[in-house]
Amino acid sequence: MHRRKRTLRWLTATVAGGAVAAGAFVFLPELAQATDDQGQQTDVQRQFELAATEYRVPLPVLLGVAHEESGWRLHKGYSTSGGWGLMNLTDVTKDMLATGDAGAAGRGDVQALANRPQSHTLQKAAQLTGISADDLRHDTASNIRGGAALLAAYQKELNGKLSTRPSDWTGAVARYSQMSDKKAAAGFADDVFGTIRSGGRQKVTGDQSVHLSADPAARPADAQVDSLKLADTASPQAECPPDMNCRFVPADPSNGQVSNRPANGIKITEIVLHTTETSYDNTITTFQTPGGSSAQYVMRASDGAITQMVADKDIAFGDGNYWSNLHSVQIEHEGYSARGAEWYTDAAYQQTAKLVRYLAARYGIPLDRQHIVGHDDVPAPSDKGIAAQHWDPGTAWDWSRFMRLLGAPTDIGPHGFGRVGSAVTIAPGFGGNEQTNTICPEDDPTGATTECTKVTAPSNSLFVRSAPSADAPLLLDTVVHPDGTAGTDRINDWSDTVQDGQQFVVADRKGDWTAIWFDGQKGWIPNPGGSNTIPAPGVRIVRAAGGTAAPLYGTAYPDASEYPTGYAPSTQAPLTAANYRIPAGQAYVADQPAVPSDDFFASDGTVVKGARTYYTIQFNHRYAQVDSADVAVTR
Repeated sequence: MHRRKRTLRWLTATVAGGAVAAGAFVFLPELAQATDDQGQQTDVQRQFELAATEYRVPLPVLLGVAHEESGWRLHKGYSTSGGWGLMNLTDVTKDMLATGDAGAAGRGDVQALANRPQSHTLQKAAQLTGISADDLRHDTASNIRGGAALLAAYQKELNGKLSTRPSDWTGAVARYSQMSDKKAAAGFADDVFGTIRSGGRQKVTGDQSVHLSADPAARPADAQVDSLKLADTASPQAECPPDMNCRFVPADPSNGQVSNRPANGIKITEIVLHTTETSYDNTITTFQTPGGSSAQYVMRASDGAITQMVADKDIAFGDGNYWSNLHSVQIEHEGYSARGAEWYTDAAYQQTAKLVRYLAARYGIPLDRQHIVGHDDVPAPSDKGIAAQHWDPGTAWDWSRFMRLLGAPTDIGPHGFGRVGSAVTIAPGFGGNEQTNTICPEDDPTGATTECTKVTAPSNSLFVRSAPSADAPLLLDTVVHPDGTAGTDRINDWSDTVQDGQQFVVADRKGDWTAIWFDGQKGWIPNPGGSNTIPAPGVRIVRAAGGTAAPLYGTAYPDASEYPTGYAPSTQAPLTAANYRIPAGQAYVADQPAVPSDDFFASDGTVVKGARTYYTIQFNHRYAQVDSADVAVTR
């Protein structure tokens, strides 16, 4: 989940109710002081007071909504919901959906997804205030005024008049959340009024702060939420083993799509593990907020309790690649990837393993590292998203232990060097495989990292170098590091690492170093005495057919001519980024059969199947798709 560039899914653990998911990022200026009518500088508290007076919104209501939307913090970036400023005014674009967790690059319905009214409250605020959209995005005083104007407009629509009593604004507060589920909208209002009751003070930036005096008597008027006539989604039985602590809380419908997998022919073939980069409760709130991301399951670190938020049959927007979302079940773990060892608890390992075994048996998913993957294994759907793809659960997730808990250990068979041209499984273990990574403040949303620091800790990964030497530069992926001369040891840099359980083809060997075909290049991993690899005979290996490099893809959609009339085809093109192909002479592991191309239309449930079939290969740290017609296969 992160970017250096940055690709952290949640930028701050304190933001409640506003998604801060990984995707493209826009940087906002530091909070500038506004001026009042006399030209005197005013701080952010004064800006709230002026906006509340101008639009006749009770100040506690305005501050309470802002706290629920942004935590009274100016986060430097936007989420895939396109939220801006302290009031989280939304303005979604096609590009956000293409490169965000929906992974909708190339999809014909991406514009329809972007056009939803709840994704454009900033435009509504511009109409109400006469303030330009650019000022609503970047100027704090304007942003607060826009939020106040929206609240006042909702209040007038619902009640016909304004009021000085906070409880009279319950319906307007719930409407501001843009949540379509009654329970979720009521929960948003409850949280806002909880803030009003407790009060608080928060530093916004620099020496700017806001404060709200406590009003212990403030209570929401629940009947006003009823008047919104929102869907009262009946919570189905959570799809978990019967002995698990599981409940169902629906995500907002805009954060996924209703489907009927696998009965409709869309197979569930993959389970993707994530890390939330925020708290358990904040993740649930985020998934209930329209226009963002979602997952089928969210797991609490302390005890492994689970909240299911999307039915298995439906599609969650979780991993930045629609075609992967289409075929996967997503599991989010409470925690922070840069500090995974502190958050990946024994309960999380045990309960995740129990859930994965249950799901794998239910949907016929093989228990191996080609089907049980991390978000950091999932490719981007197009060139544009490669550098932005997430890196969770990171180096600290003990894949060796986890796969043993599944009854499918990655270290079956004796360690050793594989012969050139054969496949090997990466198997360094975890506890005895200590690696040194650099962790910087932007990698760690907990705030505990105040400067870039080298940390040596157990790791599931090995670095890949450009030559058989510990001093050789790390292998360079020019897409991730366009101005670099080598990869880096940053904790978020997935581009120059291999992971426990992944399989590659041996390209060469020199002493205690093994070369593998990796990222369209020859990369070297340390392998003293063959201790980090296990020969993997009988594995399916693909090579470019003939003397021409085989193109790679991030998705596997049908050809445009195979879509029925009236359905906009999803488009895909070969990845054109440097090295992203299988050159003649190189070989990669595809340890699963080729699968048909397919697509799905949520509007009416139509499934489109194509004639082409695609192999999934382990290309670098991530997998990729290759047309079976472009490769030759051996075992």
